[in-house]
Amino acid sequence: MNAPPSPPGAERTDGTSVRSSVRSSVRIGALVPLTRPGWVEAGEHLLAGLESAVRDVNDAGGIVGRPLELVVRDTAADPRKAATAVDELARLGVAALAGEYHSVVARAAAARADTLGLPYLCSSAVLDALTEQPTDWVARLAPAQSHGWQIYADFLLGAGHSRIAVATQPSVYWASGTRILRDYLAPHGGTVIELDVRALAPTAVCDELVDKGATALLLLVGHPEPAVSIVTSVRRDERLAEILIGAPAGQPEFAEWATLLGDDGAAIPFLRYLPERLSPLGVRVETVLRERLAEAPSFVAFEGYDTITVLAEVLRSHGTDRARSAESWSRVAVEGTRGLIEFSRAPGIGVWQWAWAPVQVVDRDPTEPERFRILHAG
Repeated sequence: MNAPPSPPGAERTDGTSVRSSVRSSVRIGALVPLTRPGWVEAGEHLLAGLESAVRDVNDAGGIVGRPLELVVRDTAADPRKAATAVDELARLGVAALAGEYHSVVARAAAARADTLGLPYLCSSAVLDALTEQPTDWVARLAPAQSHGWQIYADFLLGAGHSRIAVATQPSVYWASGTRILRDYLAPHGGTVIELDVRALAPTAVCDELVDKGATALLLLVGHPEPAVSIVTSVRRDERLAEILIGAPAGQPEFAEWATLLGDDGAAIPFLRYLPERLSPLGVRVETVLRERLAEAPSFVAFEGYDTITVLAEVLRSHGTDRARSAESWSRVAVEGTRGLIEFSRAPGIGVWQWAWAPVQVVDRDPTEPERFRILHAG
């Protein structure tokens, strides 16, 4: 399971350009969705965080005097493409793997990294079963879906919602989310009603919400479609003026949501993984990311930055040997943008897990959609 040596003249690809790699650099492979059907805006924020951290590491002297280099591959939300990229990055001799936003893609990457013996720090994907079996090769920064979505369910119950409809599409991720909600809400008297959007047009979703007496609708569907069309239809239906629309997966986090929906996109609670106050490092990084992105950085950008911060410390402390890096997850204690990052074995989670990143339920303020309101924290 030892990695091959890094070949001379290996190339860095970021999806738009190729350049010669520095032979003495320490390389980290980065998986990022940069083209459709991937969530491109999330990928851009993730990459901004990753690259900003690489720059800071190199400004501080690199990895024991060697520059850190990011070797980027676009996954386009395709698990097969991600697995192929992991194979390629392993052949190029990267010391570790970072990134990915989409859970089903990260799961494919984690499985391949485990097989090849390549350390992988997953940045953003939350699916509990990131690997089929426990592994020492994979660690994760984002909180597991069961943890975050139970906090979201607490928010729903606290807001008086017990009859909840989910508009959903076929996906391991959406199915897992539905199951988490149902299992958590049922003992509290809650009911989850599934609406399959393959069979229901947005207007038919509205009819079902009225017929079933739901007080909340959760969007467990793709972005921008069919999420945007469903929101528009519900907002236009006078029968549903009092219904809560929610998006636990975080669709309203990004600027594209506000651009497409305007005022209709406000007051839709979602999960994000930020503390009430960033650490001093986080405050500085926020300024850098805001300038780079020309907008407020999402939690995904901070996840990207923290990923490189952790991996850089691992590589400084334990060298570039892949096995030694994978053995070090339990000894990590790194100050990130959102607090002290340490890894442990969480029940039911097969990878090394930061337990837990801060979790908030927030929405866009209807009076000022560019501002986020914290509704609940866990």
